[in-house]
Amino acid sequence: MRLRISVIGVGLAVLFAWATAARGQEIRDGEALLKAMHDRYQGAWYESVVFKQKSITLNADGTSSTEIWDEALQLPGKLRIDKEPHSNGGGYLFADGALTVFEKGKADGPRPFVHMLLVLGFDVYGQPAEKTIQLVKDRGIDLAPIHEETWEGTPVYVVGAGKGDLKAKQFWVEKKRLLFLRLIEPDPKEATKIHESRFGNYQKVGKGWIAERVEAYTDGKAVFREEYFDVQGNVKLDPALYDGSKFMETRIFK
Repeated sequence: MRLRISVIGVGLAVLFAWATAARGQEIRDGEALLKAMHDRYQGAWYESVVFKQKSITLNADGTSSTEIWDEALQLPGKLRIDKEPHSNGGGYLFADGALTVFEKGKADGPRPFVHMLLVLGFDVYGQPAEKTIQLVKDRGIDLAPIHEETWEGTPVYVVGAGKGDLKAKQFWVEKKRLLFLRLIEPDPKEATKIHESRFGNYQKVGKGWIAERVEAYTDGKAVFREEYFDVQGNVKLDPALYDGSKFMETRIFK
């Protein structure tokens, strides 16, 4: 009898500890959510990833055009994009809060630019949560309001807007895996125009994840789609890839 009581007591203690921990991790605002996203994969998320993608532009007349882009992401904050063929000299370089655009091998930039899809879809898992929180605040997303929704059959957190509001700056995160799903923002020059980005078809990369489909919408109409393939995680990348002065001299895939 004493042994049984002792075992019951231990079991209740464990349950109490779990309940206390769960309350401590309760997500009540956007800051807590961003911290939880970081903590869930701390030390497990890949540090780099390379892949190819089909970049599909969807035109208003129903036609479309497709390009192949090579991409190399180094967390946090560095993304190199080469448009194939590389010899044409087209691409983009996102590095340390700046963007440089390349056309025919000539650079336009760098100019200040924070790629919020990188921040919320990748960097959040590989940099201190405080840095992500500040970047999101700087973007003008209110981290105080948070509510739960079901989107495409998946329970999600929505940060930055109340229920039914699809016009305020906001981001959506899957509850189960704490993966970024959706960013909605008004156009900075035309507030009535709404831009939306969606991450989908998540696949494992080591112990982390990558969305192999990214879709862009304007006022609810699909305008652009990315489809990733040949994905490789934790690839050792040459730092010269992110030196704009060496854009034509370096390549992601040799």
